[in-house]
Amino acid sequence: MIKDKSNYSILIIEDNPGDLFIFQEYLRDQILNPTIVSAHSFEEASKILKDDTQKFDIVFLDLSLPDKKGATLIHEILKIGKKVPIVVLTGYSDIQFSIESLHLGVSDYLIKDELTALALYKSLRYNIERGKYLVQLEQSEKRYIDLFHLSPQPMWIYDIDTLKFLDVNDAATKHYGYSYEEFLDMTILEIRPKEEIPTLNKVLQSMPLNHSGKIKGFYKHQKKDGTVIEVEITSNLVSRVGKTVRIILANDVTDRVQYIKAIIDQNEKLKEIAWVQSHVVRAPLARLMGLVKILDGGNDVPEKDKNFIYKELLNSADELDDIIRDISDKASKIEINNTDYDFGDITGR
Repeated sequence: MIKDKSNYSILIIEDNPGDLFIFQEYLRDQILNPTIVSAHSFEEASKILKDDTQKFDIVFLDLSLPDKKGATLIHEILKIGKKVPIVVLTGYSDIQFSIESLHLGVSDYLIKDELTALALYKSLRYNIERGKYLVQLEQSEKRYIDLFHLSPQPMWIYDIDTLKFLDVNDAATKHYGYSYEEFLDMTILEIRPKEEIPTLNKVLQSMPLNHSGKIKGFYKHQKKDGTVIEVEITSNLVSRVGKTVRIILANDVTDRVQYIKAIIDQNEKLKEIAWVQSHVVRAPLARLMGLVKILDGGNDVPEKDKNFIYKELLNSADELDDIIRDISDKASKIEINNTDYDFGDITGR
């Protein structure tokens, strides 16, 4: 039989020498060179676990030790166990409590009278791998929490059933003006202007059709002081403590929207100026050109008509000057104060 060559470090806490011997033989039957440390009491186990020079992959724990037993024993071992997987070893009389011990935090339980070398080995492999996964998951959740709370942009998590805020980061409290505690007493409806709530409700009702859970769009929000802002929302469904919730990233684009509106308004005024140039200017200019052609005809123009023509030339010039002044006045009003806007934010850079 091929044995597992992994270098497992195992602690067995068992006061019965016969049971301890069997467990050790079972482990050596499946593992080539296991490192097995034994303790016969809670006091002895406590000293071993508190010794930072020894690291264990798994702990097998008998529920009845001379100096401690049952739930108290489990609590104390878990407290000093440094998140090492704990597998309870029990007899038939303790089966019900062993099942209940899973809720206390132990990884698994094994019935001594039904134990085999293979069953013990399988439990060892499963619980060690499960323990590694849980540690990785915890580290991943910590990284997520750090990213969430350190984000410079407002972020929050809300319950998709009640719409209540479950968590918000510092950027959200600073930007919206509510304290962390105030946020947790609110729903996401309360940061919307009243007229925007029907739109939000329609979006929420359509969410079940969105299988990916992803949402992105622009909405109006309202700060605590009543200021209405334009917000770009990016969100997704995530799992939090076994429950599906929605995480939101809010980007205030009020300045960007105002700038775009200013550009649109500018374009409209430029269109108006272009129309004036192509239509209104044409009439006095055409008259000027016609009168100049008449004068260019030479001495055939009577003197009295020349005076009339000169007067009309002056009137047309004055009219053209007024039109040019009007165009210049309109052009001066379409300038955008660039210092009011963050162009890096507008261009996404």
